Order: sequence, then C-alpha cells, then structure tokens
Amino acid sequence: MRTLLAPLRIVLLLAHILAGIAITLTLFPLLAQPRRNRIIRGWSRLLLIVCGARLRLTGLPLPPAVARTGIEPGRLGRMLLANHVSWIDVFAIHAAVPSVFVAKSEIGDWPLLGTLVTRVGTLYIERGRRHAVAAINQRVRDRLRGGETVAVFPEGTTTDGRWLRPFHANLVEPARETGAECWPLAIRYTEGGAPSTAAAFIDDMGLATSLWRILVARRLQIELAFLEPVPTGGDRDRHHVAQVAAERIAAWLSLPPPPARRVNPRPRP
Repeated sequence: MRTLLAPLRIVLLLAHILAGIAITLTLFPLLAQPRRNRIIRGWSRLLLIVCGARLRLTGLPLPPAVARTGIEPGRLGRMLLANHVSWIDVFAIHAAVPSVFVAKSEIGDWPLLGTLVTRVGTLYIERGRRHAVAAINQRVRDRLRGGETVAVFPEGTTTDGRWLRPFHANLVEPARETGAECWPLAIRYTEGGAPSTAAAFIDDMGLATSLWRILVARRLQIELAFLEPVPTGGDRDRHHVAQVAAERIAAWLSLPPPPARRVNPRPRP
C-alpha cells in the first residue's frame, strides 16, 4: 500500500516544498524572526506527515518559548549537538525546535530543498576555505547572543544510525566563548518499534533514492531525545564539550562511544 501511495506523496511533497519557498520569498521579509520560526516549525511538522513519518520527543522537556520559536529574548541561546543520519534530520529538528543550522555549502545546491534551507537562514561553511570556520563562528556567536538556537552535526557527515563518528569540536567554540550551553540531541529512526536504516542517507546514495526509501518505510518514527546540557564555562575546552556530548548521545542510543578526536599539539616556538 505504501508503495502505491508513494507517487502521491511525492506530488504532495513537491507542492509543499514549492509553497515553502513561496512563503520565504513573500512573507519572511515582512516578519520578525520569532514569527518566521513558528512558520518553519509548522511547515516542518507537515513535511514529516507528508513523508509518512511520526515525530516523537523524549528526554528532557523543552522550555515552552524554545519549543515554539527556538528563541528566548533577553537570554543566551543554546547549541544543539546532534548525531546525523539523514537529510530529514534537519526538518525533524525544526519541527521540535526551530533552529539556525550550520551545514556544508553543497546542500545549498540541492534542487528545491537547497533553495528552501537557504531561504530559512542556514549558515553554510565552505570546505577548503582557510578562514571559513572563523567566519561561521562569528555568525554563530551573534546568533547565540541573540537568544537563538543553533544546530550542528559534529560528525561532519551521516552514518546509518548504528554507530557514531568522532565529533569535530571546531564549531563548538562559539558556545564555549559565549558561555552558551550545548544540548546533546540523540536521533533514532525506527519502523514498528524496531531500529531502522530506512532514512539513512549515506555513501553515494542519491536524494531521490533516499526519499523513496523514506516514503515506503512502514510506520517510520523519528525519535529526538534532548539530553542533559553540557556546560561550557570554566576550563572546559571545546574538545571536552564535544566528547561529553558524543558520549551522552551514544549512551542514549545504546551505542559504543566514538573515540575522541586526536588534537594536534601546537608547535613550540
């Protein structure tokens, strides 16, 4: 039955994405960020429904203002550090907490979806540019100081959800510098209650293939578990923060923790 309904879902999804692009082009320039984020949250929830996926939130409860808009005016923002399985992770997180994402610049080149994620304010980091991380970190600091939620995938790429890659720490630095908390976020996919790789977007898989696998999955559920925040103050460096977040996510997912990334010591003068 799901295979028969998949073509209809594709048509509905295409219409939904085009509507989203139209909204960002016409309404977003007229709206303040909190109102934009409410729209992003509602649009993302509907996208999951169109794809036949159910969202389940577990772990620590979210502050109401953060859940609605991702922003707490007058307070420091927070950084989400999430494991990465699929392109649909982004929309699942938006459906729970509207966030500013830091992503690889290649995503902006995706047809339609790339246009959409660009229009909602994704911050792109370009590989191979020496000062790319420094430039992105400044923008992330500004967003955190404005009370916004910033989402990062520290693994740098996706897995099939059955293991974790070591967490990169470079993009954690803005949270450490501003004192913003880092919230580990565990993402798990299941079908009928059993672990599933249906949503995994890995290796050389094309976006169309990944979408089809999601559409024909049976009772696909996306579980987002918000775990105990990792403080960033004191003498904690970014590598410590990233590793603690990775270990908490691994423990929640019942996976072995990834090895800490090796830190190259600075050469002596």
